Amino acid sequence: MPKEKLIALFPEASFGAALNCIGIAQALREQGARPVFICHEHFQGLFAEYGFAEYPILVGSALSAEEHQHYWERFIERSIPYFDQTPLEQIDSYVVPAWEAIIDTAIEAEKPLQQLLARLKPDAIVLDNVVMFPAIAKAGCPWVRVISCAETELPDTAAPPYLSGASASDPQACAQYWQHYVKAVAPAHERFSRFLESCGHKPCAPGLFLEESPWLNLLLSPTPVRYARQRPLDPARFVYLDGCVRREAPYVAPQFPRNNDAPLIYLSFGSLGAADVGMMKRLIDAAAGLPYRFLINVGAYREQYDSVPDNVYLDSWFPQPAVLRECQLFIHHGGNNSFCEALYFGLPSLIIPYCWDGHDNARRAEEVGVGRYLPRFADPVAALPAAIAQLLGDSAMRQRLHQASAQMQASRGTEVAARAILQLPSP
Repeated sequence: MPKEKLIALFPEASFGAALNCIGIAQALREQGARPVFICHEHFQGLFAEYGFAEYPILVGSALSAEEHQHYWERFIERSIPYFDQTPLEQIDSYVVPAWEAIIDTAIEAEKPLQQLLARLKPDAIVLDNVVMFPAIAKAGCPWVRVISCAETELPDTAAPPYLSGASASDPQACAQYWQHYVKAVAPAHERFSRFLESCGHKPCAPGLFLEESPWLNLLLSPTPVRYARQRPLDPARFVYLDGCVRREAPYVAPQFPRNNDAPLIYLSFGSLGAADVGMMKRLIDAAAGLPYRFLINVGAYREQYDSVPDNVYLDSWFPQPAVLRECQLFIHHGGNNSFCEALYFGLPSLIIPYCWDGHDNARRAEEVGVGRYLPRFADPVAALPAAIAQLLGDSAMRQRLHQASAQMQASRGTEVAARAILQLPSP
């Protein structure tokens, strides 16, 4: 009888990456493997809810567990003034500080991660992160990179620069962004390079903080939004996932005192985006006057909403895939997990990005005709009513999305990912 393979999945401490990996882990378990999750100490609990063993990275830190848990919430709260800036302006105000904080996390985790992997001895490691951990490359087994941000995370001359929100058809904007980005992140990149070299690991190319895996790379980039790359990716090492969505129990929408038979719209800016309570309240005020029903994710800030319109239902958590099955439109921040799940369930995306690859996905949604981009620096709340009406009334877009949804669901992306992982050579 073949040995049961132990697959260690290590997503970054964000719900997008974590929930995407849960879908892959569900398929791994069904194919006879034993998937387990490595997680930062403050991110425990989520994976256990889906029946997976958790192995926290126990770091020696001056921060308490509670302080770690709220670290990124506080980081986002401090950054709220920068979210109304253009992507180019955000390089200095948000992107560089974010990279510095991410690098701090990687350096802090290195030694305890080495110790944990030596104890676990996995057959393969699945890394869903934006930064490299040398301990993974030295673990003595194949490792898999999951590109669960926008496809722009893998550079190519036919795609715009990562985080730019630019169009590939505007080479001047692409060049301006990339030149500014590489110069601005150079000090962080140099610090990270010194860390990698101290661990015996080769530094990444300028502007990059994570290299391609020599074994397997999984791209969460569905066919309708995929770029025709100038440098085609080797299919032996790069596998596109058309649909990679976890399974959830069915969701039953609540009864609404008003508009109970109207189209149902889900609004979520993710667990971190919910920190911008001011923006969320402006959106709720706008929703109150519209002839629709709204499910709105307000994350850990539910107690800050003491008045809720009759056509709005607030909660701190929704089982997103199950909710989207019941909706007609998804308003979100452009996180790649949300963008791909909207496509998977055939919903138009109304994207109001605040940072990171949300800008890239918002631009791409408009380019390929599967959604609208409402920049925060251009008063998106005022544009919201007309944008919703346009998307709900666009029958051609609805037909494109229906076809994309059927293709993505038939592709069984989580099973494709699991098979590719289990075909890796044993250590």
